[in-house]
Amino acid sequence: MPMKGRFPIRRTLEYLHKGDIIFKNRVKIMTVNYNTHGELSDGARKFVFFNIPQIQYKNPWVQIMMFKNMTPSPFVKFYLDDGEQVLVDVEGKDHKQISQHVKKILGKSEEVLKAEAQAKMQASNPANFGPKKYCLRECICEVEGQMPCPGTKPLPKEMTGKYRTQMAASQE
Repeated sequence: MPMKGRFPIRRTLEYLHKGDIIFKNRVKIMTVNYNTHGELSDGARKFVFFNIPQIQYKNPWVQIMMFKNMTPSPFVKFYLDDGEQVLVDVEGKDHKQISQHVKKILGKSEEVLKAEAQAKMQASNPANFGPKKYCLRECICEVEGQMPCPGTKPLPKEMTGKYRTQMAASQE
């Protein structure tokens, strides 16, 4: 992708991965109301310009809408899954203050993010075997290239211990 336009760094994967706001599962819609002119909406404009791409990347299930020049004072409104609405006043705030405040009230905490990452790693590890409820595979025989279970398909004679002891006894 050519690096053209205003701040093309915003469109790189490295920049998008650096976003630290991951919303709780309750958040369904986020709206940002701001003005394109005026000092009071400066932080909201920068928030939309710099932080919204990262939020969209990290929260693909959240619908994000921007409304320009429809209100005298800028604000961010969140619609939750139970019908509740959360209104955040961003008038006169810096875009970093806005992102910190949004993360504090509706973002997942570091402990929750670590626990989710750990659970995801444990569930996706192909070396784990056990009940389907906890692991991807119940038995090693489900892995491509492994021997089938002796309970479902008998092993070749050369691989059974009984055959090996008989062969060792006959050679002596």
